[in-house]
Amino acid sequence: MAQNNTAATDAISRLIQELNKLPGIGPKSAQRLAYYLLRAPQEQAERLASAVISLKLEIKLCSCCFNVTDADPCALCRNEQRDRTKVCVVEQPQDILAIEHTGVYKGLYHVLHGALSPTEGVGVNDVRIKELTARLTDGIVKEVILATNTNLEGEQTAMYLNHVLNPLGIRVTRLARGLPFGTELEYADDATLTRALEGRSEL
Repeated sequence: MAQNNTAATDAISRLIQELNKLPGIGPKSAQRLAYYLLRAPQEQAERLASAVISLKLEIKLCSCCFNVTDADPCALCRNEQRDRTKVCVVEQPQDILAIEHTGVYKGLYHVLHGALSPTEGVGVNDVRIKELTARLTDGIVKEVILATNTNLEGEQTAMYLNHVLNPLGIRVTRLARGLPFGTELEYADDATLTRALEGRSEL
């Protein structure tokens, strides 16, 4: 019996440790979630486990914009109603959700999957910049909107992209300063994002 109790305790401890690794989940929250799942019906726990496994097995990156998707190309890139003369560059896939929620922007996207940060060893080859420039060679895109975060890394990335894209003769704009410095795009409210999109300026 004591052996079974130890095994159960080990299982709970392992789950708490894994939950604690998730962003925004501290030790107390991880503990609460673990004991909630312990009390939850077996079917609910199995559905959660299945959803996590499906996420890892089925989700891939769009070969065009590098957004997360279960079909390649993604729904946004396949949508013929989108304005193909505009590409909005964001750092992470969740930034697309924030912009789409405003209902203002109707163009395409490009996800960098990071921002330049020399202090953390993130250089030009660590984000999807080469893939972005490759998309712009056919002459269809007339404007690139830089929607990187308004923090030091986002600003460094925007300035580098401006330097790279300007020689291509493409209009390069930056979201307006309706976004306070230090704000991450996914946490900005709809009204602020809308003002930033509509008031974007040349770099």
